[in-house]
Amino acid sequence: MATKAETTVEDKLRALYDLQLIDSRVDEIRNVRGELPLEVEDLADDVLGLKTRMDKLKTDLETINYEIGAKKNLIEEAKVLIKKYADQQKNVRNSREFNSLAKEVEFQELEIQLAEKNIKEYKVQIEQKKEVISETKERLSERDSHLKHKKSELDAILAETEKEEKALLAKSEKFEKQIEDRLVQAYKRIRNNVKNGLAVVPVERGASGGSFFTIPPQVQVEIASRKKIITDEHSGRILVDPVLAEEEQQKMHKMFSKI
Repeated sequence: MATKAETTVEDKLRALYDLQLIDSRVDEIRNVRGELPLEVEDLADDVLGLKTRMDKLKTDLETINYEIGAKKNLIEEAKVLIKKYADQQKNVRNSREFNSLAKEVEFQELEIQLAEKNIKEYKVQIEQKKEVISETKERLSERDSHLKHKKSELDAILAETEKEEKALLAKSEKFEKQIEDRLVQAYKRIRNNVKNGLAVVPVERGASGGSFFTIPPQVQVEIASRKKIITDEHSGRILVDPVLAEEEQQKMHKMFSKI
């Protein structure tokens, strides 16, 4: 087997185009998934956020109910004190003691009024919280259902494509090792700079694949000779002749069908 240095330009062009076909197939698989993984991640974040909100709302309700209980206890204690002071008023020795106890009774009555006012306010808060809890619960149910649906959709796609993607990535790595490092780096640089990830393209109808810029006949002859690596002056893509492209496409199609 020829080493990287011993391979001909044609061998390099074939290897580069094979690598492109493999990477393009990986791109196709990932395009099928599209934005689905990010969508699932966003939905999962939404569900988590809503669950956290539900927990806080429930904690708030518990706190309010605790406060209502405390106020009710305060009212009962105040009533006991009022009865106590009323009984003591029956046995006072002078008006000063009577007035002092009357003030204590009045204070406890004000405490009861304030506590009852607080309880009413707390009950309004409870109704408001329950309304928000109901809305949040409904939204959580809807988002959770949507998440399960999208996750099921993603899992189905992954089940179909994950094995193939892993196999293709392993092939891509293997093919890279058969190509000179400088060419691999150039390939990756071009691939990263173009929208569709096509760094190696065949000449189609006298133009670079996917381009409308005509390639001069002399350059087309040079490309077909496979004596040197030629790039498109407009896009920077590496060019291969259509015959070579067709041969490699058939070869790689057979390889893909076995994965």
